[in-house]
Amino acid sequence: MIKRILYFLAAILIVFAVSYFPHNYTLQSKEIHLSFSLLLVYLFHVIAAIVVYSIVEFVAEKLPNQAGYAYLAAIFLKIGFFVLIFQASVFANEQLSKPDRISLVIPLFLFLIVEAIAVSKLLNNK
Repeated sequence: MIKRILYFLAAILIVFAVSYFPHNYTLQSKEIHLSFSLLLVYLFHVIAAIVVYSIVEFVAEKLPNQAGYAYLAAIFLKIGFFVLIFQASVFANEQLSKPDRISLVIPLFLFLIVEAIAVSKLLNNK
């Protein structure tokens, strides 16, 4: 169990490094300024992905039949915490620019895909 969590942690950190630095470089090279901190958005998704996977891992260990429900609940909580944490910087603007919207969606889908793959592998093994 701990070994799988550490592998997931390594995978998430690699995804972070491979996606954040080119994303940030692209924005800086085109001189696009976002209304929020891109680093904080990525860090939120890194931490949330690790927490979500760990929750599913622990639930799958104790109650394997309920692990899918734990994943769904954790995803809803992740979205709720994102809205609470970034309410002032992201959701205060009535209209987000196109680069703002794209910069929010890229890390969301990237980490969501990695989470879903890892959780599906975990649930198929259980």
